[in-house]
This record gives sequence, structure tokens and C-alpha cells, in this order.
Amino acid sequence: MQGGKIEHRIQRERVTQALALTALLLMAGMALFGPSGLLAWSENNRLLAQRQKELQQLSLERSDLKNRVALLNPRGVDPDMAGELLRKDLNVVHPDEMVMLLH
Repeated sequence: MQGGKIEHRIQRERVTQALALTALLLMAGMALFGPSGLLAWSENNRLLAQRQKELQQLSLERSDLKNRVALLNPRGVDPDMAGELLRKDLNVVHPDEMVMLLH
């Protein structure tokens, strides 16, 4: 009788240890290979640098557009900007003018 209880207890402890080991291995695997694990860290840093560069470029474009909007203020349109837009969008030029578009 005693032998059966001891054998059952040992078997239950082995199952518990196996489950604990499995849980630890799963956590270690997630720490290494998970979406925020060590192997994904360099990819996240690369994406962060890429996004920061893109944000800087968009900020420059935004400031350029802000400047153009300010030059098109209806109360005081910049004559150079108005002339540029007329030539570019409406194709309005004098017969003796030559237009060179720079991109």
C-alpha cells in the first residue's frame, strides 16, 4: 500500500517538474524569438531609424508647403509665386519667354 502511494507521488512530482520545465522553456523561447524578443530588437531599431528619417523628410516637406501657402495668402500674394503657378499650371507665357522646369 505504501509503495503505491509513494510511486504515485513520485509520478505526480515528475509531471509537475515536466510542466514547469516546459513553461520555462516556452518563456525562454519567447524572450529570444518573440515579437519583442532579443532577435527582434535589431529589426525594431532598424525600423525606428527608418521611421525617424521618414519623419524628418516629411517635416521638411511640410515646412516647404507651409511656406508656399503663406506666399499664396489672398491679402498679399507673392508675385513670383503667382507667376510660377501661372506658367506651370496654366501654361501662360509671353511669346519671347523660354520656360525651363527644374525638378
